[in-house]
Amino acid sequence: MPRRTATLLASTLTLIALLCIALLMRVPYAEMSPGPTVNTLGEHDGAPVLQISGHKTYPATGHLNMTTVRVTSADYSMNLVEAVAGWLSHDQKVVEHDTLYPQGQTAEQADQENAEEFTQSQDSAKVAALKELGIPVGSQVIVSTVVKGAPSEGKLHAGDVIKAVDGTPVKAAGDVATLVTKHQPGQKVVFTVVPKGAKGDAARDVTITTGTSDDDGRRRAIVGIQAGVGHTLPFKIDIKLADVGGPSAGLMFALGIVDKLTPGDLTGGKFVAGTGTIDDDGKVGPIGGIDMKTIGARDKGAEYFLTPADNCAEAAQDTPSGLTLVKVKTIDDAMDALKDIRAGKTADLPSCSAT
Repeated sequence: MPRRTATLLASTLTLIALLCIALLMRVPYAEMSPGPTVNTLGEHDGAPVLQISGHKTYPATGHLNMTTVRVTSADYSMNLVEAVAGWLSHDQKVVEHDTLYPQGQTAEQADQENAEEFTQSQDSAKVAALKELGIPVGSQVIVSTVVKGAPSEGKLHAGDVIKAVDGTPVKAAGDVATLVTKHQPGQKVVFTVVPKGAKGDAARDVTITTGTSDDDGRRRAIVGIQAGVGHTLPFKIDIKLADVGGPSAGLMFALGIVDKLTPGDLTGGKFVAGTGTIDDDGKVGPIGGIDMKTIGARDKGAEYFLTPADNCAEAAQDTPSGLTLVKVKTIDDAMDALKDIRAGKTADLPSCSAT
């Protein structure tokens, strides 16, 4: 065999071997890419995203799109070739696996956490929107979470309204722990609760034998719940959007609700997308995957992107052509920006910079 042919054959075989190794070699990375973007004012899978009953609504024909990021699952094992391809791609982002799934989080745990965050973001969006419109919102202390294996498991449930502990009315979430810790571990405590979803004042007493705290602090009685604040709305607002998780759609849901409850279009016919968490008072918080969301929004046709202030620098480093980033810290900022967009005063919009 000629030397040149032998060399070429050896090089080819070596290349094939390296490629096989790269395909088989697993690396601790995950991949992010632009996910679907959905108009909160429109329909998804044939049904309106926002469904409001018991209050006058108005037609809203603009675009207030929430954005998402598609990520590889917690149990997906990426090979070296896929990682390199992701690093070289503009529309994909390769990150350390633990960034998305910390401390060995399983796919089931990740799905559960995302579902809980999504539900909370919807609740906060409704409250923030109604507060923005000056519509009163009631509040009540609820069971936020029940610790698995704790004394309360099977007796109290997330969403139950806590009326009293040992007959003492509960007015704030912190009252629950204060009243429980008046007991010694092993003693009984009586919760007066209205089960989640119960109609009318269906209060009932639930007796729980307290357990013992297992942290490094002083020994104290616990029942294994986290109390939180739930809200009572004056009319019904449903958000119908399946296969989406996490808290990052809060801002856009809130704006969509405001638009539905007020005459005219908040966007003035412009295509506005955005992202950001929102709390009950309308404060907008940062999210992950901002660069993937701006790409997804622009690909869908967005002209303006409402960007949490804390994400501005990252988003501005690689803004898709034709997309204007608008910095927002609160729902009020977003409403002011939409007013400028309607009026064509784009020079007045608060912008994002890469520094």
